[in-house]
Amino acid sequence: MKILLVYPVFPDTYWSFRHALKIEGRRAPFPPLCLLTVAGMLPATWERKLVDMNVEELRPEDIEWADMVFVSAMIVQKESLEEVVDLARSMGKRVVAGGPFVSTSSDKLPAADHIFIGEAEQTLPEFLHDLELGIARKFYKADERPSLENTPVPDFSLIDMRHYAAMSIQYSRGCPFNCEFCDIIEIYGRVPHTKSNEQLLAELDAIKEAGWRGMVFIVDDNFIGNKKNVRLLLPALLEWSKKNGFPFKFITEASVNLAEDDALLQLMQDVGFTRVFLGIETPVEESLKLTKKGQNTKRNLLDSIKKIQSYGLEVMGGFIVGFDNDPDDIFDLQMNFIRESGIPLAMVGLLSALPDTQLWRRLSKEGRLLDETSGNNTDCSLNFIPKMDKDKLVAGYKKVLRNIYSPKEYYTRVLTGLSRSGKGETGIGRRHFTHDLRAFVRLIVTLGIRDDARIHFWQYFYRLVRFYPRNFAHGLTLAAMGYHFRLITEKYTA
Repeated sequence: MKILLVYPVFPDTYWSFRHALKIEGRRAPFPPLCLLTVAGMLPATWERKLVDMNVEELRPEDIEWADMVFVSAMIVQKESLEEVVDLARSMGKRVVAGGPFVSTSSDKLPAADHIFIGEAEQTLPEFLHDLELGIARKFYKADERPSLENTPVPDFSLIDMRHYAAMSIQYSRGCPFNCEFCDIIEIYGRVPHTKSNEQLLAELDAIKEAGWRGMVFIVDDNFIGNKKNVRLLLPALLEWSKKNGFPFKFITEASVNLAEDDALLQLMQDVGFTRVFLGIETPVEESLKLTKKGQNTKRNLLDSIKKIQSYGLEVMGGFIVGFDNDPDDIFDLQMNFIRESGIPLAMVGLLSALPDTQLWRRLSKEGRLLDETSGNNTDCSLNFIPKMDKDKLVAGYKKVLRNIYSPKEYYTRVLTGLSRSGKGETGIGRRHFTHDLRAFVRLIVTLGIRDDARIHFWQYFYRLVRFYPRNFAHGLTLAAMGYHFRLITEKYTA
């Protein structure tokens, strides 16, 4: 059996980092871990090929080669997903579809032959058995959350690592909190389930043996969701890192209550974690309470951010405007908070009602739901009727974007963040793009010569060299990311 695994195109958004990656000489931030994991679950005798459409073109001959085509996508990739499914089926190929979009959008499913809803650890083996018997069904849905103990090491041999800025692995699924707008708890549940220490270390062994050195993204939506298991993992991860000469730096996602645990923060710093994404959302407590994000109301958010930064962890923050309880001055409040936080990578989006979330159900009952979401919460589209005047909300949102991604504001935040977390080198080792002379030249030409904001870049460059020389490489990475944010902002706010 020949299996083609296809990852659809991810559109050009803040999250694509496309313009920064172009400078770095990479094509995508991370490989499609979902499909690499599925590939590891297929029979060893089957041939497999992966086409990540974000790094290479899907050719008709790729589809012609295959007996079956497996696809997975997030909501924001749905248009590309539908095109892939239609093309494969028009060529007479059986199509198997799964992933977050399929799992939460039962009324908008692609025209695939077989649909997988939820996690596939139990349902994929069942499908393979049915396929052998000739009785494969249209739908497969897990009745319960599967254990991750049998999840295989992803098949990293299917990708060319040179195309990616970082490798990705997964330790846990699920989150213990109950945020109204979040679809993670709908897909993976509120009881985080984890892999064993041995499983995670085996995945790191596989990445290292494949030749990777540099950044590894632990893609968990809340890495500390199961603190008990994380406390057992980190000492083992530290021992592994010491034994292997610290080949990786790690980034991940967590909840703000990470700031409460000094021991955990110290372990993360010792292991080599350099960045953590936090869902901060808003400084307005009434909006946090409305959206059931109580964990962000139990502590001063700015103090929590500074505490995490003090352990050498750069904070990347998620922010939202459009909550029902947002005051008229929410836009100024967000801009001021982001400035004081020293968070360079501040990802601000309009509230979006994702399918099958608590927010989706509430707005539907209130008659305020308009349409399915685009999956891109930064394109200035709304799929519900907000309490604030729509035009005022969108105009205020654009004002926030233009402010926080302006060169002066952005570079100031980078330097503020480095002053708090930049006690040592926070780059990603020898794979960092500033170790590549051609990439360094591209950066200087793009930001220091051709860019209209070059005077701000050179002022920043001077301060970076003078005050943070040990973080020079990482500082230039952040400069490239800021350039990407600015180009996307110009696209969305024109």
